[in-house]
Amino acid sequence: MNFEGLDPGLAEYAPAMHSALDPVLDAHLNPSLLQNVELDPEGVALEALPVQESVHIMEGVYSELHSVVAEVGVPVSVSHFDLHEEMLWVGSHGGHATSFFGPALERYSSFQVNGSDDIRQIQSLENGILFLTKNNLKYMARGGLIIFDYLLDENEDMHSLLLTDSSTLLVGGLQNHILEIDLNTVQETQKYAVETPGVTIMRQTNRFFFCGHTSGKVSLRDLRTFKVEHEFDAFSGSLSDFDVHGNLLAACGFSSRLTGLACDRFLKVYDLRMMRAITPLQVHVDPAFLRFIPTYTSRLAIISQSGQCQFCEPTGLANPADIFHVNPVGPLLMTFDVSASKQALAFGDSEGCVHLWTDSPEPSFNPYSRETEFALPCLVDSLPPLDWSQDLLPLSLIPVPLTTDTLLSDWPAANSAPAPRLRAPPVDAEILRTMKKVGFIGYAPNPRTKLRNQIPYRLKESDSEFDSFSQVTESPVGREEEPHLHMVSKKYRKVTIKYSKLGLEDFDFKHYNKTLFAGLEPHIPNAYCNCMIQVLYFLEPVRCLIQNHLCQKEFCLACELGFLFHMLDLSRGDPCQGSNFLRAFRTIPEASALGLILADSDEASGKGNLARLIQRWNRFILTQLHQDMQELEVPQAYRGAGGSSFCSSGDSVIGQLFSCEMENCSLCRCGSETVRASSTLLFTLSYPDGSNSDKIGKNYDFAQVLKQSICLDQNTQAWCDNCEKYQPTIQTRNIRHLPDILVINCEVNSSKEADFWRMQAEVAFKMAVKKHGGEISKNKEFALADWKELGSPEGVLVCPSIEELKNIWLPFSIRMKMTKNKGLDVCNWTDGDEMQWGPARAEEEHGVYVYDLMATVVHILDSRTGGSLVAHIKVGETYHQRKEGVTHQQWYLFNDFLIEPIDKVSCNIPVSSSFSLLVKNPIEASVLLAEASLARKQRKTHTTFIPLMLNEMPQIGDLVGLDAEFVTLNEEEAELRSDGTKSTIKPSQMSVARITCVRGQGPNEGIPFIDDYISTQEQVVDYLTQYSGIKPGDLDAKISSKHLTTLKSTYLKLRFLIDIGVKFVGHGLQKDFRVINLMVPKDQVLDTVYLFHMPRKRMISLRFLAWYFLDLKIQGETHDSIEDARTALQLYRKYLELSKNGTEPESFHKVLKGLYEKGRKMDWKVPEPEGQTSPKNAAVFSSVLAL
Repeated sequence: MNFEGLDPGLAEYAPAMHSALDPVLDAHLNPSLLQNVELDPEGVALEALPVQESVHIMEGVYSELHSVVAEVGVPVSVSHFDLHEEMLWVGSHGGHATSFFGPALERYSSFQVNGSDDIRQIQSLENGILFLTKNNLKYMARGGLIIFDYLLDENEDMHSLLLTDSSTLLVGGLQNHILEIDLNTVQETQKYAVETPGVTIMRQTNRFFFCGHTSGKVSLRDLRTFKVEHEFDAFSGSLSDFDVHGNLLAACGFSSRLTGLACDRFLKVYDLRMMRAITPLQVHVDPAFLRFIPTYTSRLAIISQSGQCQFCEPTGLANPADIFHVNPVGPLLMTFDVSASKQALAFGDSEGCVHLWTDSPEPSFNPYSRETEFALPCLVDSLPPLDWSQDLLPLSLIPVPLTTDTLLSDWPAANSAPAPRLRAPPVDAEILRTMKKVGFIGYAPNPRTKLRNQIPYRLKESDSEFDSFSQVTESPVGREEEPHLHMVSKKYRKVTIKYSKLGLEDFDFKHYNKTLFAGLEPHIPNAYCNCMIQVLYFLEPVRCLIQNHLCQKEFCLACELGFLFHMLDLSRGDPCQGSNFLRAFRTIPEASALGLILADSDEASGKGNLARLIQRWNRFILTQLHQDMQELEVPQAYRGAGGSSFCSSGDSVIGQLFSCEMENCSLCRCGSETVRASSTLLFTLSYPDGSNSDKIGKNYDFAQVLKQSICLDQNTQAWCDNCEKYQPTIQTRNIRHLPDILVINCEVNSSKEADFWRMQAEVAFKMAVKKHGGEISKNKEFALADWKELGSPEGVLVCPSIEELKNIWLPFSIRMKMTKNKGLDVCNWTDGDEMQWGPARAEEEHGVYVYDLMATVVHILDSRTGGSLVAHIKVGETYHQRKEGVTHQQWYLFNDFLIEPIDKVSCNIPVSSSFSLLVKNPIEASVLLAEASLARKQRKTHTTFIPLMLNEMPQIGDLVGLDAEFVTLNEEEAELRSDGTKSTIKPSQMSVARITCVRGQGPNEGIPFIDDYISTQEQVVDYLTQYSGIKPGDLDAKISSKHLTTLKSTYLKLRFLIDIGVKFVGHGLQKDFRVINLMVPKDQVLDTVYLFHMPRKRMISLRFLAWYFLDLKIQGETHDSIEDARTALQLYRKYLELSKNGTEPESFHKVLKGLYEKGRKMDWKVPEPEGQTSPKNAAVFSSVLAL
């Protein structure tokens, strides 16, 4: 703050004024402040007592709470509320600092900071307090100990400091520069030049540094370079104070008059969005200090030196009724500060008194303050007596004085002489003889001439259920730390893919899946949702509706899910991957906002909470599918997957399947009732209140817990239109219409909910045991691990199916009935109930719904791998009919690509549906016709293909040459084993960049009809130009000259070709289709890699095959997909010629032997061409030259 323009009388003040202070009271000092206050000869008060012991404070209105004396007669120069503790700091003109604790202003510490200069600014840090004087910066602990003392240049005259971060400080003053000081090294790191000298006030926001100058200007500076971005010429005389909040800057100061400087009663207000002044604010006091107090609104507190304070809005009009008086002891107020919580105001006057004003009787200075450390009294005299008769008495309890003499416990020097370690025994000669070196590391088999260690290994118990696994260490070390590995069954553990040199070709997926259903690969980012994708697929109405959906939206989850379902239909036990679906999933902003997209590091380390994640994903995918299908009729904005309600579901078939219509009633205590209709796609279980001790042994029926969760009844704060304020209301939920598919999130997110399920399962198990004639001892508690033992023939219980008892709390069917008074009856439903009711009576009963348990998703806890998600799904008859040709129902376990049938649960309740279950292919032939390119710079002269005409549409069995080029999105992650071999942890993530399809017959044979470059929004790590021919910029719509399309557009073209039954000819098509994420039947793939391959021999490159059989030299500098697709077609023609259409395999086998012999002689390298092109290359396709 600039003191020059405040009061001329302050310039006459000298520090020697208080050194010989007579203990006679000043005429302006209130005698009541100094009751029982002792004055030392230097005039410093030893105790400061509050004015009144009890003060009445009106809630919400600032009133004076306490006033204390810091130093009698010495003006207060600065005040500061501690940002970390409940303390108020005060600095005086005499260089003395005093701190007060709490709203009672109890003196905490008092110490001298500087002997001659006044304290000009105080800043609190976590470990201490910064004090700024004229040319000194001192960092002291809150008790008064000096942490560092940094002396500035004697010519410096500092007035302000600003803490930019936890370790960087800006210091400014009347000179023409600002210093940057590193608090860690206590050194000056930067000196910024200031065009207008005299920086007395500094503020900071997330956009600018604000510097207030003595000339009346406020400059806005860049946060990185400290250069001036804007400048406001606020006052013609001098600046007194300013503050910044949000988009507003308010300043007060002095204007130049004929008689000198005069306090300006107009506050200058500036809009930081438009960088211009708005209407000045006229106030009724002489403003010397101002602060924003943004509690309910952006209020301004304007303080005058005479003690008047006025509150007003910066964009409104000042009201004289909003003025209150501080009543300082001295004639002037010297400082003003506002606490971080905005509940307290501090004023310091010219007589050394501090006044605390608050808006509540018990204010807090900070929203979250840490506990203040107080000095503890000496406890030596209060130590308990020691009993020497106790042999185990620790002698460390006896306080002993410090001494420099030799202690009795010191070990004699003769007994503490250093002794060298025993030399290591020599290495066995057999080990040295058989050692093989890889680099600087040697390896040798263990001759077993010495014991490995002294602890014998435990013999591993053989168990067919919990057998060994690669994650279970063979060593006994650490077994006690991770006992859960023995409790997790092998089929429930997290499955991983072991990669080799051939990638996935030699990985045995059939070992994990002996069914004809398709699993999903888990190595793709965010593949934690695989189990929920399988659940949606095996819901027959959902699968049919999703596969019938097709729209023009590029990233549509419903379309991508339909494509993935189509792959699952075509697969005969081979795993699929949802890379395209997850690619579209990552592009949706709502998924990222809900935290559904995991980072690679979090997914690999298992840091994400999979239980919470999959429940949020379940809610999100249902809402997103509902929206995608609804947009076909009525485009609608996304309402957020976090809420339970959404817009009308009448236009969406997903809404008709999953939507539950309900009424939410809010009853205020005034009697006003509000009823709102809403819908939800799923319900969340709400568990009974109370501690675990109250629930032990108490039986809660699952149907009743579900009913309480659906018909929720709770007390909460809500807005009442009648009372016009928030009031306690009773909120109830009534069901108007039940859904066809009931989805429940169990919310088992902590051990509390898990313990509830465990206890209910145990209680239900005991009840079932007693019901079947078994007996359970009262002294013995059965755990879930004991169930298998009870089910054995040697156990107490003899039951035909122990699995039925273990899962008895979660019913396999529930019955819901809507009553006439808008109520809901929920009960468990068994086969016996069906026989008692009969199917006819159940159908006649109006409003009765019987739900069968179709799928569950569970979280497997495993601290080593982070856990995993698996699904239990009841696969219906239609799926078995399509895959296996049989009609039955079976429960399966789906653990990514591991699929295994589990105990069959028979259920004879029919599921009726009014929805069409026929899948119609929505892809039409028009997708192959000409389309516009996304690239802005593409010209017709750059066209590399001719689209198909209507008379050229391919038929069943037609040949199509195909080749694709890829780019790398993520590099491969591998590790080097101790024996020098390389192990792939995670393969590189590829993305298709170019797809080319060539006509395989007809007059235009060899001419491409698809040559699409795929636009991508993801960051490309490597364009692989040497192998793909893709260059940076080819996939950018702004600068590309290629025919650029979306992946979905090209995907639809390939899907149409697959569906009509064409045969694809290419080289290495398995990898191409895998990256494109297509499932092609094997009888539609003609791969030249396998046509010209001998068993147990290496695969041969397309370049070598073209040189050997066709005398073509291709792939000279880079690869070209058109050239590769044509060459593959020629090789297939050559194969038919050499094998006589497959009728002479022996003669073709001789050709292959000659091929391999030639390749070994030439090391599989094509000789360098003598000319630019092969002479045969020009005459291969004469029709291509016309293109």
